[in-house]
Amino acid sequence: MDGDGDRSRKRGGGREARRAERTSGAHGAVHVPYIVRGIPTYDVMGEEGLIRIEAAADRILAETGIEFRDDPEALELWRRAGAHVEGTLVKFPKDMLREIVATAPAEFTQFARNPANNVRIGGKNVVFAPAYGSPFVMDLDKGRRFGTIEDFENFIKLAQSSPWFHHSGGTICEPTDVAVNKRHLDMVYAHVRYSDRAFLGSVTAAERAADSVEMARIVFGREFAENNCVIMGNFNVNSPLVWDGTMTRGMREYARAGQGTVLVPFILGGAMGPVTSAGAIAQSLAETLAGCALTQLERKGAPVVFGNFLSSMSLRSGSPTFGTPEPAIGSMVIGQLARRLNLPLRCSGNFTTSKLPDAQAMTEGTMSMLAAVHCGANYILHSAGFLDGLLSMSYEKFVLDTDLCGALHSYLKGVQVDDDQLAVDAFAEVGPGNHFFGCSHTMAHYETAFWDSETADNEPFEKWEANGSVDAATRANRLWKKRLAEYEAPPLDQGIDEALREFIARRKAAVADMWY
Repeated sequence: MDGDGDRSRKRGGGREARRAERTSGAHGAVHVPYIVRGIPTYDVMGEEGLIRIEAAADRILAETGIEFRDDPEALELWRRAGAHVEGTLVKFPKDMLREIVATAPAEFTQFARNPANNVRIGGKNVVFAPAYGSPFVMDLDKGRRFGTIEDFENFIKLAQSSPWFHHSGGTICEPTDVAVNKRHLDMVYAHVRYSDRAFLGSVTAAERAADSVEMARIVFGREFAENNCVIMGNFNVNSPLVWDGTMTRGMREYARAGQGTVLVPFILGGAMGPVTSAGAIAQSLAETLAGCALTQLERKGAPVVFGNFLSSMSLRSGSPTFGTPEPAIGSMVIGQLARRLNLPLRCSGNFTTSKLPDAQAMTEGTMSMLAAVHCGANYILHSAGFLDGLLSMSYEKFVLDTDLCGALHSYLKGVQVDDDQLAVDAFAEVGPGNHFFGCSHTMAHYETAFWDSETADNEPFEKWEANGSVDAATRANRLWKKRLAEYEAPPLDQGIDEALREFIARRKAAVADMWY
């Protein structure tokens, strides 16, 4: 440990100081670049059910088809591959798409500018990233408001400061104070400047995707980027059964450059898909499989992540609902289907429709995060901050969810079995009827035996009351402010920084501002 860490230990401060030392990014927390799961996936559906869902997806692809709108080049790729193209509608022979996606890697590395933070996506690996795409932000002090570039940078700093994240994410919130056609430049720069972890680029237009890839080339070098994944884009299907040209042109831009794509249907049962889970799963399989195959037609071997976003809705009001049980169990089945395709998986996340960082938010979020963990998701977007049905990014919820991510690190380790963990010698030392609190085995493990929450209050009621009866959201409010006050940006090569700034200035000067 460095000198500052040593001084921190000498100052003491009791349990809170020791916990801060173990968990604060400023004091060299135990941080892993990604999780290698120590527990198996949870396969909830038998072979017969999986075969029937795959057959239903095959019928959707062959009989109904999928539209590929406003992208003639994509249609031409499908024609050459042997699909049946009628206008913008594409129909696929059975097993055609499975044969095409066989060229995609089952596992790949996304490189970070700090090599210690490279992430491995696929296999038994699990990567946590913040929530994505909210136009609003909120906190206990200022309430709900449109996001700004300052908010965007703040959330990157909070993620970078936490040992429980592995990936910087992408559009953590929309910086609405920057022109629509230029904000992607500031967002990619913020990820590079304020984080040294892997990140997502822009997907909202083909030229913005190209800018994102070019900025990644500036950071990593053109030759390295040509042969390695240094940036990814998260692309959504326009469910039901439509891939819009804005998305397909962007994802082909990434794939053509050898960069990663995360391809995700957004199915609200009863609106953009059937109300029945099996039907929505079959739809999700068909839509995602078609997108994954298109990346391989653009460039064989381009990394692609099989994505899924199942959700439900209130059939009484038509309002979306998140963190409900049916999509959670549906995610489990999606995980099985993705493994049968031998593709990395993005599935589920910390979803909620609650408007506050309250019990509803944490109940719904925990249900959907556990579904992601058990279904075998390799890349978990929306791991923290998601509130208000993804319309709002919450500072307090971000901190509370970060804490849950810390707990999941321990959960995913499973149970280690060796002589030390079995502790037979400790039983001999303690003997019958005595306690283990002060024995040598406990003293050797007391700092690391149990995950230690940063936001929970485990003190007796009287002490909690004497300290102001503070609730979890208020504790989280204090903690995010403390994290931002202590934040220090990771070093960035001056030449890379200057090259990025020059590129941004040139691209911004080339076009007029667009605000809609």
